[in-house]
Amino acid sequence: MATMEESFPRGGTRKTHKSETALQQSVEQDNLFDISTEEESVKRKKSQKGPAKTKKLKIEKRESSKSIKEKFEILSIESLCEGMRILGCVKEVNELELVISLPNGLQGFVQVTEISDAYTKKLNEQVEQEEPLKDLASLPELFSPGMLVRCVVSRLGITEKGKKSVKLSLNPQNVNKVLSAEALKPGMLLTGTVSSLEDHGYLVDIGVAGARAFLPLQKAQEYIRQKNKGAKLKVGQYLNCVIEEVKGNGGVVSLSIGHSEVSTAIATEEQNWTLNNLLPGLVVKAQVQKVTPLGLTLNFLSFFTGLVDFMHLEPKKAGTYFSNQAVRACVLCVYPRTRAVRLSLRPIFLQPGRQLTQLSCQHLGAVLDDVPVQGFFSKAGATFTLKDGSLAYARLNHLSDSKKAFKPEAFKPGNTHKCRIINYSQMDELALLSLRTSVIEAQFLGYHDIKPGALVKGTVLTIKPYGMLVKVSEQIRGLVPPMHLADIPMKNPEKKYHIGDEVSCRVLLCDPEAKKLMMTLKKTLVESKLPAITCYDNTKPGLQTHGFILRVKDYGCIVKFYNDVQGLVPKHELSAEYVPDPEKVFYAGQVVKVVVLNCEPSKERMLLSFKLLSDPKKEHVGHGQKKRKAVNVGQLVDVKVLEKTKDGLEVTVLPHNIPAFLPTSHLSDHVANGPLLYHWLQAGDTLHRVLCLSQSERHVLLCRKPALVSTVEGGQDPKTFSEVHPGMLLIGFVKSIKDYGVFVQFPSGLSGLAPKAIMSDKFVTTTSDHFVEGQTVVAKVTNVDEEKQRMLLSLRLSDCTLGDRATTSLLLLSQCLEERQGVRSLMSNRDSVLIQTLAEMTPGMILDLEVQEVLEDGSVVFSEGPVPGLVLRASKYHRAGQEVESGQKKKVVILNVDMLKLEVHVSLCQDLVNRKAKKLKKGREHQAIVQHLEESFAVASLVETGHLAAFSLTSHLNDTFRFDSEKLQVGQGVSLTLKTTEPGVTGLLLAVEGPAAKRTMRQTRKDSETVDEDDEGDPSVVVGTKKKHTLSIGDMVTGTVKSIKPTHVVVTLENGIVGCIHASHILDDVPEGTSPTAKLKVGKKVTARVIGGRDVKTSNVLEKDGHPALNTHSDSPLEKIKQYQAGQTVTCFLKKYNVMKKWLEVEIAPDIRGRIPMLLISLSFKVLKHPDKKFQIGQALKATVVGPDSSKAFLCLSLIGPHRLEKGEVAMGRVVKVTPHRGLTVSFPFGRIGRVSVFHLSDSYSEAPLEDFAPQKIVRCYVLSAADEVLTLSLRSSRTNPETKSKVPDPEINSIQDIQEGQLLRGYVKSVQPQGVLLGLGPSVVGLAQHPRVSQRSPSEKTLCERYLPEGKLLTAKVLSVDHRKNLVELSFLPSDTGKPDVFSDSPGLSPLKQGEKQIGVEERDHRGKEEKEEKKKNQKRKKRNQKGQEEAQLPSKEKKEPQKPYAEKQGKRPYLESASEQERANKKQKKAAPAEEEDSGVEVYYREGEEEMDEISVLPKAKQSRPADVPRLQLSSGFIWDVGLESLTPALPPRRESSDSEEDEKPQQTTQKKKSKKERELEKQKAEKELSRMEEALMDPGRQPESADDFDRLVLSSPNSSILWLQYMAFHLQATEIEKARAVAERALKTISFREEQEKLNVWVALLNLENMYGSQESLTKVFERAVQYNEPLKVFLQLADIYTKSEKFQEAGELYNRMLKRFRQEKAVWVKYGAFLLRRGQAGASHRVMQRALECLPQKEHVDVISKFAQLEFQLGDAERAKAIFENTLSTYPKRTDVWSVYIDMTIKHGSQKEVRDIFERVIHLSLAPKRMKFFFKRYLDYEKQHGTEKDVQAVKAKALDYVEAKSSMLED
Repeated sequence: MATMEESFPRGGTRKTHKSETALQQSVEQDNLFDISTEEESVKRKKSQKGPAKTKKLKIEKRESSKSIKEKFEILSIESLCEGMRILGCVKEVNELELVISLPNGLQGFVQVTEISDAYTKKLNEQVEQEEPLKDLASLPELFSPGMLVRCVVSRLGITEKGKKSVKLSLNPQNVNKVLSAEALKPGMLLTGTVSSLEDHGYLVDIGVAGARAFLPLQKAQEYIRQKNKGAKLKVGQYLNCVIEEVKGNGGVVSLSIGHSEVSTAIATEEQNWTLNNLLPGLVVKAQVQKVTPLGLTLNFLSFFTGLVDFMHLEPKKAGTYFSNQAVRACVLCVYPRTRAVRLSLRPIFLQPGRQLTQLSCQHLGAVLDDVPVQGFFSKAGATFTLKDGSLAYARLNHLSDSKKAFKPEAFKPGNTHKCRIINYSQMDELALLSLRTSVIEAQFLGYHDIKPGALVKGTVLTIKPYGMLVKVSEQIRGLVPPMHLADIPMKNPEKKYHIGDEVSCRVLLCDPEAKKLMMTLKKTLVESKLPAITCYDNTKPGLQTHGFILRVKDYGCIVKFYNDVQGLVPKHELSAEYVPDPEKVFYAGQVVKVVVLNCEPSKERMLLSFKLLSDPKKEHVGHGQKKRKAVNVGQLVDVKVLEKTKDGLEVTVLPHNIPAFLPTSHLSDHVANGPLLYHWLQAGDTLHRVLCLSQSERHVLLCRKPALVSTVEGGQDPKTFSEVHPGMLLIGFVKSIKDYGVFVQFPSGLSGLAPKAIMSDKFVTTTSDHFVEGQTVVAKVTNVDEEKQRMLLSLRLSDCTLGDRATTSLLLLSQCLEERQGVRSLMSNRDSVLIQTLAEMTPGMILDLEVQEVLEDGSVVFSEGPVPGLVLRASKYHRAGQEVESGQKKKVVILNVDMLKLEVHVSLCQDLVNRKAKKLKKGREHQAIVQHLEESFAVASLVETGHLAAFSLTSHLNDTFRFDSEKLQVGQGVSLTLKTTEPGVTGLLLAVEGPAAKRTMRQTRKDSETVDEDDEGDPSVVVGTKKKHTLSIGDMVTGTVKSIKPTHVVVTLENGIVGCIHASHILDDVPEGTSPTAKLKVGKKVTARVIGGRDVKTSNVLEKDGHPALNTHSDSPLEKIKQYQAGQTVTCFLKKYNVMKKWLEVEIAPDIRGRIPMLLISLSFKVLKHPDKKFQIGQALKATVVGPDSSKAFLCLSLIGPHRLEKGEVAMGRVVKVTPHRGLTVSFPFGRIGRVSVFHLSDSYSEAPLEDFAPQKIVRCYVLSAADEVLTLSLRSSRTNPETKSKVPDPEINSIQDIQEGQLLRGYVKSVQPQGVLLGLGPSVVGLAQHPRVSQRSPSEKTLCERYLPEGKLLTAKVLSVDHRKNLVELSFLPSDTGKPDVFSDSPGLSPLKQGEKQIGVEERDHRGKEEKEEKKKNQKRKKRNQKGQEEAQLPSKEKKEPQKPYAEKQGKRPYLESASEQERANKKQKKAAPAEEEDSGVEVYYREGEEEMDEISVLPKAKQSRPADVPRLQLSSGFIWDVGLESLTPALPPRRESSDSEEDEKPQQTTQKKKSKKERELEKQKAEKELSRMEEALMDPGRQPESADDFDRLVLSSPNSSILWLQYMAFHLQATEIEKARAVAERALKTISFREEQEKLNVWVALLNLENMYGSQESLTKVFERAVQYNEPLKVFLQLADIYTKSEKFQEAGELYNRMLKRFRQEKAVWVKYGAFLLRRGQAGASHRVMQRALECLPQKEHVDVISKFAQLEFQLGDAERAKAIFENTLSTYPKRTDVWSVYIDMTIKHGSQKEVRDIFERVIHLSLAPKRMKFFFKRYLDYEKQHGTEKDVQAVKAKALDYVEAKSSMLED
């Protein structure tokens, strides 16, 4: 209870017990009419009645009307407070909350958790179990609208939108907590909820602390029967209960819920109610105390006073109340703090337990004009009187659109307003109004107003996976399910719709009770003009409408409409043709047009059809329309023009006057003629033979294209997809143009896509340049997908030729001119003299005209003569250079009549005016000059005679695009072949143009003013071509910058000519590093001078010069290049950096180009690393000419000054070769070579000086000497960067003069000689350290030196003496001289092995073994000690071998590092047994090892001498030489504790040496020398195995493209677990191997994948894999990775990868087969079968047999042999003549079946009727099988059968 107190404070008052009442009464005073917002009511003692009355009268005198009004102020949200007890009525019941109507038009909400504690507990149980509880009833089962409930205000909150909301609680614990157990009295009316069901009744929660309430079963029977429909009461059920009896001071209470007891229950004084515990809903007897216009004050329960506002008077008695009248009232609400009480006199509340009947108002949503105000309440709202006299109420916030706009004076009683009924308050039984403009004008007020099928506008709120939420109005939101977002399924709706977008939807379903609104955005449904089906009753057979497919079943399609109405389209009604599998043709969500066949509303059943046109009832479409005849698609009709619209002609189809539409683009096959015909056709004209393209409800689309008409007439137009086959040529028209291609539609309505790639034989940049919508085209079908009803088309001329070029060209021309002649006849029917005159004018007519004026552009306009408005003009070209003056008479010839602009183009050219009368022959070829260009044809004049001939510019319907270079120009010469010799009605001869190669450029005229004079600015002359110019070199011109390129600027001159200014011609002085072109901006005006012109293929480009100097050279670029001298400095402009060739491409002048090789770009490594970052394109560079490039067309330049390789110069070079212990070979540009000694690599020598150098590395070199052909170089920074003046630890020693005695020098060991160690001190200086001076060890013998001082080892030495004469330098390595540690100070066992060391170790150990054998007899003791030492040395080395095994192997996995090609080989060799896992050596490269190696490894540690492996694995170098003993591997990973062992091992040897005689020592010396020579030979041996990284580097340099070497190199690193190095080797390999060696590269990629799989993370593997896919054939890489995963038992990853492959390579059968095999190996036979089914669905038909056969083989090998047989049998029954399948079947059965089965198959095969050749094959196989497995008898039997077959065959031939 304590927590309850905190949650719901009771306004500061304590519970009042009887004992306290007397005390309270004395304190309380009567403040009934105190002026306060919260009215106070007070309990008065009878003894105080008198004085109270007098007090009251005094107050009344002072009372103003305002205070009365304030006192009777009706409830508003502001006047509510938490803890207030109030009566409400259930208005709506939702799943999780109740909406409660409160008095005075207020509204509150009760959450599901505020019903009762027991109900909340049940809900929690349900949530935990995550499944519905049987005994938990939902809110709609427990509550019904109209129920009166007692509530307490639990919280006053503010919603997200800022509106105030009232949260209520029905929980008895909150409502009744004002009562105590002692206060409970029989007869009290309480509310409670059922908390549990017991055997004899129900426990009811009445919320009184310390009281248990029980409802006996018999007391509940009547209620259960009447109100609960016989069902038991449920937990949480809300009850009005009357207390029957109270026991134990309120501890146990017995209840009754009978109707009679509850409805008559009245609160009496005996029940001791106080103002603290008074509950809403109690009925009391009362007395009217005072009557005011705004309500009454009542006196009740003797002591208490309450208010009744005007809304709660009894409507019939309003105005008849008087003081002291006795009434019955119901408590409406009680304020907790002020304890003011409000009551109601409405009869409906006076019978508790009764439901309110009127729940709504019939005029909801009605807009009312001129409604008068009845009263205004400043804090609550206003009341109005409706026409029927009833009251209506508008809350304050609904009186105006905003607080600012609110004017209280507008609401004086009697003022009228326009308002709308928006709600109904059940508690007050009155309508609620709103005066807001937005509400009055709203389309929909609530869900009730929205009807299915209605069009609704809304805004997108959010997009979720379950659909899109759309806000229709403030209160209404709707959902558009994913299926309904568009006509087709959408994957990413967020790309089309954005939050806040306005959308138009159609309502699918609206359920106002559940506030559920479903809408569709399918464009067809939203825009449909057909009637919408919203209920079964309205549908009549024959009705056509749009719907969408809900489900596709094998028996048909279920189509859904609005309001959950749906119907079935049975299978036979799906199409005119039989549809075997509807699921393949239709999909859920597809919008369809259907016709209703039959409807049974009682059964809610409807039968529909998709067959619209064949439906006989189709004629009566719509209601009340006349029956009319339909036009069928493909029918040819005559039409009459009604009117012209923007896009075409509205026509009517004769004879039935059916309205139709003929688009402009469908008037002709010629794009230009469509607008022409459209212009001259007028209303009333008739067109014949027009084709009906498509036909819908109110729309018939027509087409008049002759090509389509003839196609349909000839029946060459396929009607369905099944008739379309690849290779067919079809005629159609362009329906729409997209960036990715063109959609072409055919007359029957089928359409296909011509992708960009196969749209044209020319390169397509922009699709709209090549075709226009409506254009007629010929298309070749390349691909048909019947399932998806799609086809791909080609529009390439090479694919779509319809005949020879000349014929189609002539046909198109004659058709075009014929149509133009038709236009002339239309013109001649007009009344206008001008138009009739134009119609009579034809090309070739000679006219006498008077010149009117000569225009600025040089063209001539002639006077109109007798015809007003006639425009005749000759262009500048057609003036033919004649001097012409106004008023002059001239003879002209008509070239063409422009029928749209009503202009006549004429020519003054004498050759045309004075034609020669020469007989022309048909088919002759003539030279002609183009005189006039139209869009689809040209007019030319024959050179010989001057006759005008027309020729088509296109040779095919698809041939519409011309590059600028291909376009004809007026004045150009062409070769024509005449097809007619007499000009017909058109006035023109018809001709065909010859090959384009015979075209000639325009001839210059003798009498022209300037060279190459042209007509500028006459658009009629040049259609779509570049304009010519009259500019000469030296002219000053102004123009506008059109575009800026890095090295030049394109400028458009005022007359439209395009010119170009090179970067070198923009500024007089170009500062280095700037970009001159960047100084200009697009659109800027520039002044330039013409310095030349060049005819580029595509256009004439002028060269312009921005600065004054004028360049008039016309030399060839080669000659110009010769003018540049080596060493000259030039300014050049960077064009680009060529990454492949590694040079900068620059331009010095427009026609002079240069190259800067990478090595001449800079002396800085930083720049050379990323030249593209250092230099910007277009940047000006100062460069030095080195000489012409080898190609002679380019200048070779340098940015680092003249390129002279002389002594003392510094230059950049590239390492070509690295010679171990010697140095580098470096190459320079132009083929010079230089050498760098190992002593000149750095100022400070290092252990591995050549480690950092690899071929192709760029180095900065100093030339020491250039005397020889080969340069001598130094890389020392003291030489290349002398300015740094850094310290030189190892000075240069170039001769013996550079050495002083006592000097400490470092050098590299050259070799070990008998007399001592030779140490190289400089490139040509060597010093000798005699053996005693090598080490403190005595004696430091030669063998030790050889072993531990390999060639190239870095040592410090002291110079003891220098003999200049003999050129001798004596050195000492002793620590006492050098101050450095002894050269042998490390234990030999620990000293790191250098190059060639292992080999030496092997030799020495073999040698030592022999010695031991010799000495066995002599010294048994020493042998034992020796052996012990050896064993001790071997033991750790065995332990040491362990860490070298890769980690994967220890886990029992075998590391793979196979190349792709080798893996395939290995698969073929799978029959060989693989060796035991745990004995594997750790890295598998290509082959599995043989058993011999295994024994060998296990023997090795015990054997004193290892023997070579019999079977080499793959000759891997280091780490894989089996004949190297384990002790030679010691130094790889030396543990700390091992040095003592090796020292022990050493000691016995030293003792033996001491005891040897001089002879023995001599022998030993000889042996050692032999050994040394043997070693040197071995090093020279080409077959020697590599043993170190250097060896491998040497090998991969010699064979850079051999993947096998690279893989060995990787394995070498892996064997020493140097994963990172192995990775680096792989990356090097990928960079080094040539890009042409695809397989070699793939091998390395696979090895790298293997490596990452074993040692890397999933992330690193994914990265490598993604790269591999980019660089190789993706399928190969995917398959390799799948194999890798499978072999490393990562089955899940393998499965996921296969699924990716199936999506990406679904057309590759190899993938399906591989996946099937993978599943079978995993034992997932069922999955494998499903994969086969999927494969057959995805792969083309021709692959099916192959795939089935492959899967059957897999079944034989890995799965169920019986199933395999079944698959083969099934396949062979369908394809009995597939010998390949028979052959495989036989093979498999021989392997896996019995002899009987094999023989049965052979018997079947040899009885097939196959070709003799194939039969021979099978007989031979049968014979071979029997020879192998059968007896002699069986063999004879086969031979006999073969003989029979031959005889039978020959007898057939004879017959």
